[in-house]
Amino acid sequence: MNNKLLGCAVAAVCVLVLGWVAIDRFAEPRTISVDGECLTSVPKDRTAITLRVSVTDKSAAKSMKIASAKVAEMNAFLKTLDVKVQTSEFNSYEKSEWNHTKQKSEFVGIETTIALDVSANDIDTIETVLNKFAGAEDVFVTNLRMFTSAETMKPVLESCLGTAVENARDRANGLAAGVGKRAGKLLAVSYTNGGTYTAPTANFRLAKAEMVAMDAGAGYAGGAITGKDTDVSVRVSAIFEIK
Repeated sequence: MNNKLLGCAVAAVCVLVLGWVAIDRFAEPRTISVDGECLTSVPKDRTAITLRVSVTDKSAAKSMKIASAKVAEMNAFLKTLDVKVQTSEFNSYEKSEWNHTKQKSEFVGIETTIALDVSANDIDTIETVLNKFAGAEDVFVTNLRMFTSAETMKPVLESCLGTAVENARDRANGLAAGVGKRAGKLLAVSYTNGGTYTAPTANFRLAKAEMVAMDAGAGYAGGAITGKDTDVSVRVSAIFEIK
């Protein structure tokens, strides 16, 4: 009987010890959370401009008909060029103006606005568009800009994402080394990315001159349209297993 009691006591102690060990191991920090970044840049490879048609008439139907006809003429010409065209705006609304003599707002008509974003690889092609439509009745040429196309940006972002994850792992290893451990398997990751905004440039001739200077190796770095490449930043939040 005593031997049985002793055996039961020993077993109970073993279970208790093993239980405490398991609890202690479970309570140990087993993961580490860190951020990683990648900063790079990519050249702007497309030039774009916005063509906006605005027509006002007392008749809503006539306003829309005239505006649509002008846009159709534009598209017919743009199809002869190596450009991409996208409709970025189509609005039709009541337009009113303030009458200072009568001190009240008066109905002017229905204004229909249709905007086309036109982009090309060659800035000379955009100059052709400008020469064709600048000064045309009811046509407004705005928002000259350069940007990096999605096709060019995609592989850069993918490569930068991998760099950001490796940067996070390096940080995790640095932190874990303080307790004699290292980062193991990547358990979870999320990311954000962003690029810089390119301000529109009003002076097309200056913008083109900047590009010529850069092509000639003059080292010119000023100006809003060609002054710098698109900055790309990728940030990841990663969780690694600690070993």
